[in-house]
Amino acid sequence: MRKVIFNLVAIFAMISLGNTAFAQYKDDDMVRIYRWLSNNNEFVTLAEGEIQEGQLLQWHYKEKTFLFYAYKTPANDRVAVYRWTNPVTNDQVSIAEDELTDSDMNLKGYTLKSLQFYVPVRRSQNHVAIYRWYRSKTKDWVTIPEFGDTDKYTDKGYKMKTFQFYGIMRNEYER
Repeated sequence: MRKVIFNLVAIFAMISLGNTAFAQYKDDDMVRIYRWLSNNNEFVTLAEGEIQEGQLLQWHYKEKTFLFYAYKTPANDRVAVYRWTNPVTNDQVSIAEDELTDSDMNLKGYTLKSLQFYVPVRRSQNHVAIYRWYRSKTKDWVTIPEFGDTDKYTDKGYKMKTFQFYGIMRNEYER
């Protein structure tokens, strides 16, 4: 009898671990995307873990704001997003693959292209449009989801709203 109970408990534990591992696999491919205000008052879009948070705080970055979720790995119907840095202005901007050509970015003074994350190419359930706004006075770009507080940025002089890609909105309790 003890052997039967032990076997039932062991089978139940294996099934539970299998389900937990499958659920975690789903989350392993997701990464949170944040916007930070840099020490020179320019906005930077970063994937969680792209640069260690302690380092960002040491560089006096502030106003960490959650924007959306993205994917860590490539797949069909996903496009890569790259971070470009302008070494003269210290500005950083996130640009989706094929949004602007590398030569266009180089002409604008941006170099140091580095892969950040992957985003869906089509809108579907739980996807949100992500826009890039530009402020010509400081030559700064800011990434804002479609439901973001755009009045705050237009008051600061951001204009030239451009659609970039789709982000993923998730309920934190979906795990």
